[in-house]
Amino acid sequence: MKIVNIHAAKTNLSELIVQALAGDEIVIARNGTPVARLTPYEVAEPARKFGALAGRLKVGPRFFEPLPAEELDAWNR
Repeated sequence: MKIVNIHAAKTNLSELIVQALAGDEIVIARNGTPVARLTPYEVAEPARKFGALAGRLKVGPRFFEPLPAEELDAWNR
């Protein structure tokens, strides 16, 4: 862990970013008291993509037929 005061962080920001991207932990301090941490920004991938299965699935005509009465009763309990 590297602790850098605010003035040094402003002066050497580009180098500190390179170090943070390399995996170093950079802590920025004011008068020796830690106030912030410099870490790489990570973009989270969306859990699902809309339309990911478009064109891969087919629904047959039977899907649109009404359900039999006994199955409807089972759903309505």
